[in-house]
Amino acid sequence: MGTTTTGAPPGTALTWSLRGRGPDDLPVVADPAVPDGPAEGAGRGVRVCVVDSGVERDHPLVGPLAGSWVVVKDEATGEAEVLPTTTGDTCGHGTACAGIIRRTAPECEITSVRVLGERFSGTGDVLLAGLRWAVDQEFDLINLSLSTTRTRFAHHLHELADRAYFARTVLVASAHNTPVESFPWRFASVLSVGSHQEDDPVHLYNPSPPVEFFAPGQNVTVPWLGGAAIRTTGNSFATPYITGLSARLLSARPRMTPFQLKSALYLSAANVTLAPRHHLPAGEASDDSEN
Repeated sequence: MGTTTTGAPPGTALTWSLRGRGPDDLPVVADPAVPDGPAEGAGRGVRVCVVDSGVERDHPLVGPLAGSWVVVKDEATGEAEVLPTTTGDTCGHGTACAGIIRRTAPECEITSVRVLGERFSGTGDVLLAGLRWAVDQEFDLINLSLSTTRTRFAHHLHELADRAYFARTVLVASAHNTPVESFPWRFASVLSVGSHQEDDPVHLYNPSPPVEFFAPGQNVTVPWLGGAAIRTTGNSFATPYITGLSARLLSARPRMTPFQLKSALYLSAANVTLAPRHHLPAGEASDDSEN
């Protein structure tokens, strides 16, 4: 027989039935409307976690961090632990991502979790540990400008992505720069991002997913190590642009759910046009497909 669980945080219990319960028994407070675009907020009150190579502290194009952490793996036991750190960034990649987020949503709060070492090296189990920690901390947004091609980690990453989704933590993940199957961008519960070559700082919706959105990521200026800035290219740098836009949307509508956020990004994409609705007599159907 089905059971109903109540009073638990989102994502921690399953509701199998609502027998004997009505709308008044399930109150949900929502914002009055989804904004037309991401320009209504500047990121204030939104907590963002950058899971990457670390972030250079007090970089002039990034500013202060809310926290800096690193995943440390015990060589004897193989166990991974997330600890506070002052080591900053090992290769510049995380600083670049944090700078794009800061530029796009200047008032958001940014925390760094380092899972990559020098030369962009990393392992799937360290990535899992860092991402799991970030999900447990209930960040609003987690920027993942990285992925793994190792299928043995796919199941665990999928579980984490779903847990985050139901807890209203949005994972924004880079698609691989080449046509390679990797994770977690491949999952429907995350916001997957590729890069476009448009000069305008706009995002585009992809009508042929699994990559859902495209953002500026070609020859973009980003902060780098030593307080410097460089120009670089890659899906990695399109992803934090979408993370920043999402932070702006969430600062304007903090009760927005992940699927509402996706809808808002879809409706505000530069290539999406709202067509007028055709009103038909009752019982008639419309077929807008081409002959």
